[in-house]
Amino acid sequence: MNGARNANAGIGRVASQVHRVLTEVWRLQPLYVSLYAILLSFVVGGVLISIIGVNPFTAYWALLRGMVGGGDEIAGSLARSVPFIGSALALAFAFRAGLFNIGAEGQLLAGGVTAAYVGALSWMSDLPGIVAIPLILIAGTMGGAIWGGIPGVLRTKTGAHEVISTIMLNSLVLFGVRWMVNSRDPVVLRDTESTVPRTDPISDTAVLPELVDSQPVLHVGLFALVGICFVVAFVLKRTTFGFEVGTVGLNPHASHYAGINVNRVIVASMAASGAFAGLAAASEISGTNGFFQPGTFFLMGFDGIAIALLARTNPVAIIAAALLWGSMLSGAPLMQQEADVSIDVVRIIQAMVLLFVAADAIVRYLFRVRELDQSPFKATSIEGAV
Repeated sequence: MNGARNANAGIGRVASQVHRVLTEVWRLQPLYVSLYAILLSFVVGGVLISIIGVNPFTAYWALLRGMVGGGDEIAGSLARSVPFIGSALALAFAFRAGLFNIGAEGQLLAGGVTAAYVGALSWMSDLPGIVAIPLILIAGTMGGAIWGGIPGVLRTKTGAHEVISTIMLNSLVLFGVRWMVNSRDPVVLRDTESTVPRTDPISDTAVLPELVDSQPVLHVGLFALVGICFVVAFVLKRTTFGFEVGTVGLNPHASHYAGINVNRVIVASMAASGAFAGLAAASEISGTNGFFQPGTFFLMGFDGIAIALLARTNPVAIIAAALLWGSMLSGAPLMQQEADVSIDVVRIIQAMVLLFVAADAIVRYLFRVRELDQSPFKATSIEGAV
C-alpha cells in the first residue's frame, strides 16, 4: 500500500511538473507575447478583409503562397528580408544600451551612398572580387557608423537627446543624397547616362555573388547579416563590452559609479548601431541594385523599429522577425492579384503587430500571460532599455 501511495505521489509530482512546464511553454515567456501579437494582428486584418467583401482565408492563402509557395517565392522572401535584418539589429543594439536610435533610415542612406560611391570608383574594376567586395561592404559599414556615431557624440558632449538628433540627421542625409543624385549642374553623383536619378553602377568585381536569380536577387549578403546577428548575441552575452552595454542600458548613473565609461559606451553603441544599418545598405547596393537611388531604403529604418520590437531586441530572434516582415511584403502582390486585396492591408497588419507588441498588456490580458519579462519599450522608463 505504501509503495502504491509513493508511486502515485511520484506520478502526481511528475504530472504537476509537466503541467507547469507546458503552461509556461504555452504562455511563451517572453517569446509568445510576440507570437500572440502576430496572431491577433492577422485576426484584425481578416476582419478588415471581410468588411471589404473578400474571404480572408482566400486572401491569406494567396499571401502565404506569395511568401513560400515555391522555390522562387521563398528565395524572393529571403532576399526581401535581408536589409530588414540589418536595420532591426541597428535599433535593437542601441535599445540594449538604453538609446532610442530613430536614425536607422538615415544610416541606411549614408551607408548606401558611401558604398555606391566607393564601388563606382574607376580603380575598383582593377581589383579582384576578393578585395573589391570587402571594400564596398566596409565602406558602407563605415558610412553608417559615422552617421550613427554623430548622435552619440552629441549626446555625450552636449546632452542632445538621440531621438531628436537622429530624426534631424535623417532629414539632413535624405535631402543631401537627393541633391547629390539628382543634381545635373553641377554633377555630383548622378549617372549622366541614366534616364532616372541614380549613381553610377558599381564595378562588376564589387558585386556580391548571387545565390538565386529571384526577384529581388538572393545574394550572399544574407549569410553576412545572419552571421552578424549571432556575433552580436555572443558579444552582448559573453564579453565585457556587452556587459557594459547592458549595464548602461539598465542604469547609466550606477554604471558610472561602478567605473564604466558611460560616454564611451554610448558613442560606441550608436556607432555600432549605424554600422549594422550601413552594412545592410551596402549588401543591397552590392548584391541587389548595383547602384544607389534615394528611394531604395524608404521606410526600412522605421520598419526596423517594429522588427526589433517584435524580436524583443534579441539579436537571434531578429532573424525570424525580419524574415516574417520581408516575406509578408514579398507575398502581398499575389494577394492583391488573386484576391483583389490592397497591398496596404499587409502594412495594416504590420502596424497592428507593432501596436500589440508595444501595448503588450492587451495581449497578456487576452491570453492570461503573466509579465515575467521586462519589456525594453516601457513608456515610463526611457532609460531602462536593455
